Amino acid sequence: MRALTALVGALLEAWQEVRVHRTRVLLSLVGVAVAVCSLTTVVALGAIVQQANQELSERSSGRPATLHVSAFRTDGVALDAKEVDAAWAEVLERYEVSYATRVQNVSQLVPFADGAVQVITQAVDQPYGEMHRVQMAEGEWFTTLDAQQLAPRLIVNSVFWDRMGNPPLSSHPVVALGGQGVPHAASGIPSGGTTAVVVGVVPAATWETQPTMFMLADHLSAMQDAATGERGAGAAATDPYGQGAPQTQYEMWVPPEISDQLTTLIKRDLAGALGENVSVDAARNDWATYGNDPFLVTKLVVIGIAVLVLLLGALGLVNIALVTVKQRVREIGIRRSFGATASRVFFAVMMESVVATVVAGAVGVIVSILVVQSPAVRDLIGQGMVSDFPPFPVDAAVTGLVAATVVGAIAGLLPALVAVRVRVIDAIRY
Repeated sequence: MRALTALVGALLEAWQEVRVHRTRVLLSLVGVAVAVCSLTTVVALGAIVQQANQELSERSSGRPATLHVSAFRTDGVALDAKEVDAAWAEVLERYEVSYATRVQNVSQLVPFADGAVQVITQAVDQPYGEMHRVQMAEGEWFTTLDAQQLAPRLIVNSVFWDRMGNPPLSSHPVVALGGQGVPHAASGIPSGGTTAVVVGVVPAATWETQPTMFMLADHLSAMQDAATGERGAGAAATDPYGQGAPQTQYEMWVPPEISDQLTTLIKRDLAGALGENVSVDAARNDWATYGNDPFLVTKLVVIGIAVLVLLLGALGLVNIALVTVKQRVREIGIRRSFGATASRVFFAVMMESVVATVVAGAVGVIVSILVVQSPAVRDLIGQGMVSDFPPFPVDAAVTGLVAATVVGAIAGLLPALVAVRVRVIDAIRY
């Protein structure tokens, strides 16, 4: 109880000293506040950059843990796609997997006003959008109702949409897949092929110059059936790499803690359902697969910058604190003459620095929160790559306050040692 009372008394005394000498310490505290604000902001922005890197990785390889599954015959005979799809559906139902998709890369002939173009197409299932964090610039991702429509639904990239003339999606713009004609001058509806409706637009990367699109795998299968298996003619989809019939890849998004067990079970069940001479591969390829932290370099750079900023702030505070103690020799000598012990003087001088820096640190953290949470900064840092902005990290705020406390203790240590060496006779000299 006595120790607590002494601590509270020392804190109050330190705060009173800070108030008395507020003009003198203001400049030093500004430096600390700026240093803590910079430290907290760097740590917080580092979390946003890491989130952007994670989302970018997840758009290509899926969220943790995404299992990529493929099957092929070892004797060179092509697998029956419908048989594989049926076996895949049984596996999903058996293990109650809600997020799963087929992925097939094909090319489709699409007529534009300036000529027909083979457009790279990804045929997927509806959960693909959530599994790969697909961002929408216009419209929305495929819904369960889209799969029930007779006319295929398309989600195109912005390059495709620009070549269409940027028609409003509310007008239900259509394209002719596999059609050889161009849009009719009066109706605007393309001639020939299978008519598909554009329901959404995804932003194209800066390096993308060619139109691409998504469609549902069931719609592609129906188109292939309608084309009676004739590749390269009519509405039939073709392999964009000219290597024959495109292969279907299968993906499922499962909890990471059961991914290893599910990998073994899925390989066993699919191989058993598809019969002899069939090999099944299943593996993870998401960013969390690797034992080492893939964002370690980013974290180290952030920590290095933060420590450098903090050291610069601490150095400035130490210099000003030493000058302040030199100016208070008379005051400290008088206190010693009235019986103040060396430990009391040491603790009082150090606590003045700690209290001041904690207050400055709190101000720096508040300013950092306002900066990082501002829409302008988020847009600048995210660059359109972050869909789930993380909240301001609590660890960044705690780090800022702890850093302010540590800086105050370190900066107050040397001045406190100087203050302890002040003698009563020194008060007379000054």
